[in-house]
Amino acid sequence: MSRIFTIAQMIVSVLLVIVIMLQSRGGGLSNLFGGGGEIYHTKRGLEKFIFISTIVLSILFIGLGVAHLITD
Repeated sequence: MSRIFTIAQMIVSVLLVIVIMLQSRGGGLSNLFGGGGEIYHTKRGLEKFIFISTIVLSILFIGLGVAHLITD
């Protein structure tokens, strides 16, 4: 059972990295330190899907980690 959690967590972690890399767009280091200067806008379409996917995958990653810890 522990092996299943490990494999599932590795798959989710790779997907999470991919989704996070898709989410960060342009700007370089200036956005990292707060120099973006963007105005507020709502997320629509693919941007909203990627945002929600990031949240779901991160919750799943933490849940798998806790489940793996409990079953050991």
